[in-house]
Amino acid sequence: MTVEQKTNAQNSWLARIGRFLTAPHPSVEDVGEKRRAQLLSVLTLALIGPLTWGTLSNPTASSTFNALFATTIISYLLSRSRYYRLGSTFFGFGFTSLAYLSLLLGTAGGFDTSITSTAHIAIIVSSVLLPLRSFILLVVLSVLATFGAPAYSQTPVDIANDYFRTSGTFMTIGIVLIGANIFRARVERERLAEVSDINRELKELTDNLEDRVQKRTSELDEVNRLTTRRAAQLQTIADLSQTIAQVQNHNEIFPTAAKMISERFGFYHVGVFLVDSHNESAILQAANSEGGKRMLERGHRLELGTGIVGFTAETGKPRIALDVGADAVFFNNPDLPETRSEVALPLISADKTIGVLDVQSTESGAFTEDDLRVLGTLANQVAIALENARLLSEARASATQVQEVYNEFVRTEWSRTAKNAEQAGFRYSTGRIEMLEEPLQDAGIASAVQSGKVITNQTSGSEEKRSSVAVPVKLRGEVIGVLQIESTDSSRMWRENELSLMEAVAERAALAMENARLFQDARRRAAKEKLISEAASRISGSLNIENILQTTASELERVLGGSEVLIQFKSKDSA
Repeated sequence: MTVEQKTNAQNSWLARIGRFLTAPHPSVEDVGEKRRAQLLSVLTLALIGPLTWGTLSNPTASSTFNALFATTIISYLLSRSRYYRLGSTFFGFGFTSLAYLSLLLGTAGGFDTSITSTAHIAIIVSSVLLPLRSFILLVVLSVLATFGAPAYSQTPVDIANDYFRTSGTFMTIGIVLIGANIFRARVERERLAEVSDINRELKELTDNLEDRVQKRTSELDEVNRLTTRRAAQLQTIADLSQTIAQVQNHNEIFPTAAKMISERFGFYHVGVFLVDSHNESAILQAANSEGGKRMLERGHRLELGTGIVGFTAETGKPRIALDVGADAVFFNNPDLPETRSEVALPLISADKTIGVLDVQSTESGAFTEDDLRVLGTLANQVAIALENARLLSEARASATQVQEVYNEFVRTEWSRTAKNAEQAGFRYSTGRIEMLEEPLQDAGIASAVQSGKVITNQTSGSEEKRSSVAVPVKLRGEVIGVLQIESTDSSRMWRENELSLMEAVAERAALAMENARLFQDARRRAAKEKLISEAASRISGSLNIENILQTTASELERVLGGSEVLIQFKSKDSA
């Protein structure tokens, strides 16, 4: 341990001892009173040491000395208790009275010595320890006792020399100390007043700060609540948009929207209406409440212009009733008796009102501006989803119709191609290709044509019993032929990979056959266009009607191949 550390440790130890010997009683809370009690403890403790030494060194000391010793000890003990004020009074009056007691008993060394050495010190110390009133009382009594000393003092008093000088000095000291105490008391009062004012201002500032903090906290809580609600509303919009975007059937959009709006916002009733094709009434399509479900079962509808929903359906404008009892157009629905406020928002598509989103609450004034904005956005999302579903349905119907037309075209073209074909089919066997004059009469082939599926292990029409498979050759779903494979092994079972390979070959064959047919049709159209172009060129080269008619007839005969051509003008009589 270093010297500095040792010094600090010793100082700390001495400080603890000093606090132990001079600390005021715990019941004393005021700072000024604590200092007075501690000052009394320090003064009396400082006197106890010398007085104890004097008592031990001279056991036969005078009674005045013993009284001083006793007064000091009692004052010290009182200074450490809750009665420290009594200790200050006892010390001040007791210590001062000893000077006059020594004069009364005749034990003082002299009038001047007793007053100067004892009374003056006692008065000065008492000016610090005693309250103002107690100190004034002490000074007055001491001055009276000083001036009255010749009457009771057993110690000779030299009136000519010591008396007036000592008494005047004592009175002057008393008056000065009284003035100093009055000034100090006034300063203390002013200081306490300033401190009180500062404390009051601090308290007011603290209260204001607390009020402002509480108000600000309330505002922040409200903002957080509104922000949380807005985030929940935006999340609802996003979820609803995502959900209804995945719904392709428009009949499922309305129940989904009504359910989500009711669950997320907690409204009593959410209904979706559609305007009929005659633009006469709004028909309920979906609802979440029990009353709304009963309305759905009986096909609830409202005439345009009737009620809040009818008003919105007719005008295309939103309508809000914060108190339905005071709304002129409110329709009192017995299925929804708990409605206290209602809002109807139009579903608009292509600048036309196609429906209404109806939201009802059991509380008056339940809808705020934020709610209206969010519900308006949701209504727009529902309208967009409905329009998208309608367009998708129309597109699917158009695609189905186009597919049917194309399939009919494919069937017609391949039926014509099959009729014009010179062969019914081809057979490949052990490296030899045979042309079929007639179609094969086989049950597997007929099943494959009819079902459009692969038919396996059907008995072939040959005398030998063989395992066979019939694979339909399909072009965009239409069967245009059949690929039949027979195995020499009658017990053979066709594997999945073999069947997949056959279907892939049949698919490629169908595409190749279609390309070949289209190529032949293109060649025929090209040849026909060429003949027409040549005939038109020759006809346009003639300069008179007779040559034009003759050229036309000869060209038609050449194109049609030996046909008789007759051109006749229309007469007025035939008209």
